[in-house]
Amino acid sequence: MRKRRMAAMTFDPSLSLQFNKEQNQQHRVHEEIEGLIKVYKDGHVERPQLVPSVTCAVAPDQALTSTDIVIDKCTNVWARFYVPKCRAKLPLLVYFHGGGFCVGSASWSCYHEFLAKLASKANCVIMSVNYRLAPENPLPAAYDDGIKALFWIKQQAFSAANEWFTSKCNLSSIFLAGDSAGANIAYNIAIRLGSPGGKLEALSPLGFKGAILIQPFFGGESRTYSEKYMVQPPRSALTLAASDTYWRLSLPVGANRDHPWCNPLAKGAPKLEDIRLVPMVVCISEMDILKDRNLEVCNALVSAGKKVEHGVSKGVGHAFQILNKSQIAITRTDELIFQIKNFISR
Repeated sequence: MRKRRMAAMTFDPSLSLQFNKEQNQQHRVHEEIEGLIKVYKDGHVERPQLVPSVTCAVAPDQALTSTDIVIDKCTNVWARFYVPKCRAKLPLLVYFHGGGFCVGSASWSCYHEFLAKLASKANCVIMSVNYRLAPENPLPAAYDDGIKALFWIKQQAFSAANEWFTSKCNLSSIFLAGDSAGANIAYNIAIRLGSPGGKLEALSPLGFKGAILIQPFFGGESRTYSEKYMVQPPRSALTLAASDTYWRLSLPVGANRDHPWCNPLAKGAPKLEDIRLVPMVVCISEMDILKDRNLEVCNALVSAGKKVEHGVSKGVGHAFQILNKSQIAITRTDELIFQIKNFISR
């Protein structure tokens, strides 16, 4: 009987090395929000391209121009501008995108589309700031970048370098704005500016008229009712677990969620009565886990004698205006833009 010869087998050691490398990497993951960010114990950070980045080009029918400008070469912080084609000078919204301080970009397609629409419909100039992200740059880096953006605007007021910008902006009618973490940035910048010894006088002749906080990203060690019991769909823009991870990655080492940057009502937070705050509008979503937290902050501001108004968008969740394309989300986004337009045109 003839013996069958077994086929020769070769072993590629690189496959084993690659497998072991991938396996070891999994064991070295420190923090992760699936699909958005993965932080390894050695400090390496991965951010999958979940949302595409786009250029500043806008559709011809939007009747506005858009451009990107570096505003701080040392930190490579830049901003995307949306300028409606209008002869009159318009209010300026200094806008900060969301993303838990850890992800997001002014070039994300969802922000580009939303802010182009907002600038066109609300008839305002928008400066969308692309600030530094945590955990590589933990707080207060994002706040510092926001302040630098305001000083950049002041420089333009005395410079002819960007006359296209200053000729279109009413620099005595500036609004701080943002959604989620971006709304937190707008709020904390307003606190900085209005605190005793703040930088408000140093920013003269800029005039700050208000702040627009869309689903502001606040937190705390003690859970609110909506944080504990609001049921979120599997692909929700913000879950409680994701919220906690964002805060661990963005707060200073050793700080918990009762740090004043996270919880403006915590012990040790600035006394609201002592701060000169601009009028605020807070836009809340009914299905957002942050709903109760947002309402608590609104009530505290009112109790402190501050000018605050809020509205609740029914039937939608966190970040609906940029991530949800359903008919109800489109309707609520139009209502949100109308609310913002009314606020800045007073």
